[in-house]
Amino acid sequence: MLTAFARAFKTPDLRKKLLFTLAIIVVYRIGTHIPIPGVDYSAVQVCIDQASTNTGLFGLVNMFSGGALLQITIFALGIMPYITASIILQLLTVVIPRLEALKKEGQAGTAKITQYTRYLTVALAILQGTGLVATARSGALFQGCQVSSQIVPDQSIFTTITMVITMTAGTAVVMWLGELITDRGIGNGMSILMFISIAATFPSALWAIKQQGNLAGGWIEFGTVIAVGLVMVGLVVFVEQAQRRIPVQYAKRMIGRRSYGGTSTYIPLKVNQAGVIPVIFASSLLYIPALIVQFSNNQESGWATWVTKNLADTGAPVHVALYFFLIVFFAFFYVAISFNPEEVADNMKKYGGFIPGIRAGRPTAEYLSYVLNRITWPGSLYLGLIALVPTMALAGFGANQNFPFGGTSILIIVGVGLETVKQIESQLQQRNYEGFLR
Repeated sequence: MLTAFARAFKTPDLRKKLLFTLAIIVVYRIGTHIPIPGVDYSAVQVCIDQASTNTGLFGLVNMFSGGALLQITIFALGIMPYITASIILQLLTVVIPRLEALKKEGQAGTAKITQYTRYLTVALAILQGTGLVATARSGALFQGCQVSSQIVPDQSIFTTITMVITMTAGTAVVMWLGELITDRGIGNGMSILMFISIAATFPSALWAIKQQGNLAGGWIEFGTVIAVGLVMVGLVVFVEQAQRRIPVQYAKRMIGRRSYGGTSTYIPLKVNQAGVIPVIFASSLLYIPALIVQFSNNQESGWATWVTKNLADTGAPVHVALYFFLIVFFAFFYVAISFNPEEVADNMKKYGGFIPGIRAGRPTAEYLSYVLNRITWPGSLYLGLIALVPTMALAGFGANQNFPFGGTSILIIVGVGLETVKQIESQLQQRNYEGFLR
């Protein structure tokens, strides 16, 4: 990986792309530290210092924003509205025939769906920004902080609207920065910004583990976490690269005097076909009951106490079991809607392709569905175990629920890192390929 980056910096056009990407990252990180109008920044810092290691309901969004959410900056919402909008559009593609037709139109249809995603991102940013401002005004953003009610001193309608518009504009700017990286930089811009947001929280999370440790001034716990992190990265790389290759043979066709086809290829089915989407779905779904309790008037009732004790507490057995079950369920659900065996079988039949030993058409679709279900089981169990690492770290090291080497963070960082390195290597190969001239 380091060799690929070194070779990329020696290539002039790739060096320009890398430097442009780094410049956009610097702009993005600066924006995560600029507070929005109407917020008492000193009160926010006091509450952050007094807050416990558990960031509660907003932990996932705060991680995706690189810690900007709890500081209520112009990029407080980060890339999360765009991620949510992309997932919603992908799910609606299966349900709405118009979107499915656009998806099949190629580049023009994809551009139209991207435009819809932008509109939905702005709408979600307005909704989430309004919720964040309302939470900050009520003092519920930092529970237990003495000055939490002073975070927004001026609670007039004009100030509230200004704060929501500022955060929505910040989300639009983040989306634009991501598209700039995609067009003129290296890798997928949205994934790169998400990678940077998560990686920015690593130093503080690791140092917090060291400060809370008791053995040799916390260095024993710190070293153990680093060792566990290296093992986790190795495991995630191994599973993310694992795939089941189904061989496909294309029959020869005679058109005039020329022969076409007769080639062999394969269909790569990844063990973790769903990626990190099931973890995000499960986390978001488990936050809903706790969010309802947060804004309910009667937080001392029996049902509210049960939700707080069993669902809001990430270490509760009910929360752990339900979290694991939801990840497994959403892994199968997302794979079922993102990969259509019947469509793949029809395309293979249309172009004269077949799996050796399997008849074309419906038998091919049934075989693909069978193989997909078989490899999704270990992939979903792997996702569930990786996502539970923060819970085990919470019990073993006193870390917070956003433990750096586990769950959503490690999956995204490794996945984006592998994809970016592959793109750099492919571009290097295109520029240095000698072909038949050798």
